[in-house]
Parts: sequence; structure tokens; C-alpha cells
Amino acid sequence: MRTNIDIDEALLKEAMEATGLKTKKAAVEDALNKVVLEARRRRALDELAGIGWDGDLEQMRKEWILGDFTL
Repeated sequence: MRTNIDIDEALLKEAMEATGLKTKKAAVEDALNKVVLEARRRRALDELAGIGWDGDLEQMRKEWILGDFTL
């Protein structure tokens, strides 16, 4: 898809140098991919919030010390 946008040239140049990407298109796509990936990570973390853990840490420690554990 072709789109015309105004981008800060200095920022774009710095991004290209930082990533080693050779084209403006590649730099913009890389940045967009990173934004989407970060949003997905945050969503995944939000979904995990409150799940909790029902294990017994003291029991696990005892089993580990005694070598009486199963994987």
C-alpha cells in the first residue's frame, strides 16, 4: 500500500543508522513491527495478571533438598 507521510528526517536517519536498515520503508516497517510486538506483549502480560500460583514453595524446597521431585 502506498502512503505519503511527513517524517522527521533526522529521526528517520538516526533510526536507519541504529538498525542498519538501508531503506526508509524498511525502517518504518521495523518501527511499526516493534510497536505491534510491544502491544502484544503488554496484552499478554495483562491477561496473565491475577492468575496466581497455588504451589507450596516450602514443600518444593524440601523435595529439592531431598532429591524427591519429579519433572
